[in-house]
Order: sequence, then C-alpha cells, then structure tokens
Amino acid sequence: MEQTVSFLDGLRPFLFYSAIVLAVVVTMLGLSFFLGQRINRKYKNTPFESGIISVGSAQFRISVHFYLTAILFIIFDLEVVFLFAWAVAVREAGWLGFIEISIFIFILIIALFYLWRIGALDWRTNIQKRELQELRGPGGVTNRKEFKL
Repeated sequence: MEQTVSFLDGLRPFLFYSAIVLAVVVTMLGLSFFLGQRINRKYKNTPFESGIISVGSAQFRISVHFYLTAILFIIFDLEVVFLFAWAVAVREAGWLGFIEISIFIFILIIALFYLWRIGALDWRTNIQKRELQELRGPGGVTNRKEFKL
C-alpha cells in the first residue's frame, strides 16, 4: 500500500503539468474559435502554393523508370558502405579480406553489366525509342535535329 502512495506522489507533478498543458491548449483553441474572423472569400478553400493558384490535376503519372533508377542507386550506393568498412579494416582483413572484396566487386560489376544489357539504365521511354528507330537513316545514322529527348 505504501508503494502505491509513493508512486502516486511521484506521478503528481506529471499529472499537474499535463492538466496545465491541456488547459492552455483548450483555452487557445476556444479563444481562436470565438474571436476569429469569419470572412468567406471566393478562393478561401482553394489550395495554393507560394501564392500561386494551382492549375490542373495533382494526380499525374510518374514514369516507372524513375523508381527503377532510384532503387538501383540505393543498391549500388550501399556498396560504398561495404567498401568503406573494408577500407578501414584492410590491414586486419589481410589477403582473405582482399579476395572477399574482389569477389564482391566482381558480382557488382556483373550486376551492372546485366542491368545495362537489359536496358534498365536507359532513360528513354518506349515512344522515344520508337521515334529514334523511325529517324534512323541509311547506315544507322540518326538525324539529331528532328529527335528531341
């Protein structure tokens, strides 16, 4: 019983502080509700940014190439963490650590080559690729004046 009373005595300042904070918040919200202006203007509820009224829809499609490039960046950026950790402990790792990091880098180079071969690093959309093939002349020369990225 004595422990419960001492626990409540220790909790009393926290409860007092919480009550004061709650009273201040309720008072401020109540005063702003009763004393605030109630002017309805034409553009009051329209969203804007930097004082410019938005035009068009906020829902637009982003190419999946952006996400793929972001994921690839994160994956290949993480290799720097492993390389940095290896570089810090290169003397302690010895030749075995050198062989392990060489295998790691070799696997990353194979992965990068694979991504390059399947076209994951190509920024052009399918429409741009089709237009590029249409603009190729004899000998595979591209008329760059007509092709716009």
